[in-house]
Amino acid sequence: MQTVTHGPLTNVSRLTLGGGGLGRLWGETTLDEAVATVHAAVEAGITLIDTAPMYRDCERVIGEAFQGALPAHVRLTTKCQLGEPAPGEAAARLEASLDASLAVMRAERADIFFLHSNIRPDDYVYARHDDRRTAWATPWSLYVHEVIPAMEDLRRRGRIGAWGITGVGVPATILEAIANDPAPDAVQAVTNLLDSPGGMRSYGEPPRPREIIAAAKARGLGVLGIRAVQAGALTGAIDRTMKDSHPEAADYRRAAPFRALCAELGVDPAVLAHRYALDMASVDTVILGVKNRAELVDALAAEALGPLPADLRARIDGLGLIET
Repeated sequence: MQTVTHGPLTNVSRLTLGGGGLGRLWGETTLDEAVATVHAAVEAGITLIDTAPMYRDCERVIGEAFQGALPAHVRLTTKCQLGEPAPGEAAARLEASLDASLAVMRAERADIFFLHSNIRPDDYVYARHDDRRTAWATPWSLYVHEVIPAMEDLRRRGRIGAWGITGVGVPATILEAIANDPAPDAVQAVTNLLDSPGGMRSYGEPPRPREIIAAAKARGLGVLGIRAVQAGALTGAIDRTMKDSHPEAADYRRAAPFRALCAELGVDPAVLAHRYALDMASVDTVILGVKNRAELVDALAAEALGPLPADLRARIDGLGLIET
């Protein structure tokens, strides 16, 4: 598998194994199958595994897979959905989350530790779920005055190798965080042919993921692409029950012309969606949401096929599916 330099890390595989599928966010799997998927991914050349405590069982899967003996060339990330703690509590909350994740994974440190909260302006009002924002959104002043110093301290003490942000907060504020000094080392950014964050989006503005990716790369930050198949909306069929009103269900309906194109070409929509994400400019590595070895095989096939032909990319872009 092709490898790249990803921000502070070298020899990072173009595909990263994500924890959402392993942890059963994207449909059911078993512990044994999830562990087998981890081993198959590493054997196939994947060198980065992205986890989070909110991904249900995924950190337990890592602990079971490696039994405290992580291969030297494999790196781990984890996250903290900090929200908006009381003043002065952010550092302790971040370190407690890190401690718990490392204990479950039986790991000594995280190579990258991500703030998984939405970063927002201090006075911002969300279009959706504003009444619950303290649980999942971090105001700018807290980010600057508490989160950044806490992350830098964790790095100085060797608890983490680097730190990053999940770039799905208010787009203008994510761009401000990228431009800020100090900047994070890495950004997780939406990377799909719809430009859609799906259910992760609670703000009303356009999501601007390609602008976020370009800004991060221009600043020299690592870019991890997320939501390559938009939580199943860009696959042949969503494999879990959801309401018709759910953002992922709406995206699945919107992607009907893409599935029609795949049928015409005789290709699996998930494979083509992964190829599109891997082909997006300035994305270092694409995080997979696979939950079993069969799905992993499809993603590996997408990476092995290499860049999209220009005419095929033009046909996909010409479908007019970009999120607004």
